Amino acid sequence: MLKRLFSFGGRYRILHQTWFAFFLTFVCWFNFAPFATTIGKQLQLAPEQIKTLAICNLALTIPARLIIGMLLDRFGPRITYSILLMFAAVPCLATALSQDFNQLVISRLLMGIVGSGFVVGIRMVAEWFPPKEMGSAQGIYGGWGNFGAFGAEFALPMIAVSTAFLGGGASNWRFAIALTGIVAAIYGVIYYNSVQDTPAGKVYKKPKKNGALEVTSVKSFWAMIISNFGLIFALGLLAWRLEQKNIHFLTLSQMYLTWVVLAGLFAYQTYKAYQVNRELLIGKKTYAPSQRYQFSQVALLEFTYVTNFGSELAAVSMLPAFFEKTFGLEHVVAGMIAATYPFLNLVSRPSGGVISDKFGSRKWTMTIISAGIGVGYLMAHFINSNWPIPVAIAVTMFAAYFAQAGCGATYGIVPLIKKEATGQIAGNVGAYGNFGGVVYLTIFSLTDASTLFTTMGIAAIICAFMCAFFLKEPKGSFAGAFEGETPENSTHHSIEV
Repeated sequence: MLKRLFSFGGRYRILHQTWFAFFLTFVCWFNFAPFATTIGKQLQLAPEQIKTLAICNLALTIPARLIIGMLLDRFGPRITYSILLMFAAVPCLATALSQDFNQLVISRLLMGIVGSGFVVGIRMVAEWFPPKEMGSAQGIYGGWGNFGAFGAEFALPMIAVSTAFLGGGASNWRFAIALTGIVAAIYGVIYYNSVQDTPAGKVYKKPKKNGALEVTSVKSFWAMIISNFGLIFALGLLAWRLEQKNIHFLTLSQMYLTWVVLAGLFAYQTYKAYQVNRELLIGKKTYAPSQRYQFSQVALLEFTYVTNFGSELAAVSMLPAFFEKTFGLEHVVAGMIAATYPFLNLVSRPSGGVISDKFGSRKWTMTIISAGIGVGYLMAHFINSNWPIPVAIAVTMFAAYFAQAGCGATYGIVPLIKKEATGQIAGNVGAYGNFGGVVYLTIFSLTDASTLFTTMGIAAIICAFMCAFFLKEPKGSFAGAFEGETPENSTHHSIEV
């Protein structure tokens, strides 16, 4: 596969066009982080408000990834991704035009929807690549797309400084942020007109039921309900944070009202899950062994994504300000140094997928990488102003490598659980990455960087133990085709569209 990667023909063209779509959504999603301190000074924001905006940036991605997952399985990735890219212009322009904290909260909440784009490409790549190459293909898609966070932290400050003459001599962050949305919208039109959901002659499989994930056992149903509650809890946690002193975006009564709405959402979500799985729950339907999957495996992958992608979201959001304050650097320099973390995505996330493909065990790949995440963040706990900057960078890059490789390894497994429900499963797992980001950044907003690093490290060590004892090797992990498909349809690399 890697030898043919730069052929730009057939499925490889689709892979390149799709990772670039993801790259642009990430540039948009993280276009606030490199300007956080600058915007804070210009709009007179308190430090707590800046930290809260980072949480807002992640919050709506939680329900958005679930909704996008369902829309994706129903309408296909071509339409879904194109519309999402065009929508990105809305929150980007809203951020660029914001004049106060409340306007920024609304614009960054909307930006969270753009962060759900990752799920779409997971299904697109799964349609074009066979199981035996799934880790490598998903790793390249995710890693090169995640590189957009580096693009935001490294390139946007330079754009802002070079266009300062348009903003009265000050860093022109408004222009830089608006530009990301305009570019994404233009590419959305290009993407729609140049890709298709599946190779020629291959049928796009859709779930038989929509509205919730179809499970194959009663035990899995209740595990799914608990999983859904966790995501609602993260949104409730954000509402609580927005009511706290020095924030005051919500009043106490508004916070309670938000909780009531979230409880209603959870009740509705549970009802839809019951509707989709009713025949199973009342005993009228049983699944053949070949159709079954265990939701406990989905739940464990959700936890791995909390520890790898959740920690990456938190780190990318806080590292520019962390380096700026810890070492007394200018925000442009601090942003460029912090960009070394997402820069590694270019190789680290793909390497996690490749290792998962070549190591011969996706389970033990996941276990070892999770342990590496833990060690990396526990080392980062000790970073302070007395450290040489190159050593601090090296430690954060060590943690970054394992966190990002873990993302690749996680999504080397996700599409192998139940292909026709890949969008919904990927949405659930992806949403828990944002759950992790919200929880970690909430902890950071209440404590400090060293506490955050310690928390992320301990969580990853626990995850490694759970993977070792409870994660199962997916059926057909290294097959030449998905069950029911011929290798010719799935792997012929010269198919043109």
